[in-house]
Amino acid sequence: MDSTIRIIAKAVTWQIAGLFSMTVIGFLFTGSIVAGGGIAVAGAASGFACYFVHEKLWSKVSWGRDTHRV
Repeated sequence: MDSTIRIIAKAVTWQIAGLFSMTVIGFLFTGSIVAGGGIAVAGAASGFACYFVHEKLWSKVSWGRDTHRV
């Protein structure tokens, strides 16, 4: 099992990799690093918000949960 600090480090490095790759993709489409970075930040923020809402909605669904475990 990973420690909490390891999980946080993995999440941060994953986010950095995602921001970098989205900046490059944004740059390729727009020709601007600033616009590419803006697209990356907006994508990260909207992805976080959508994931949060998605998790909140799924927390209300009981389908697939093993309720017999101790």
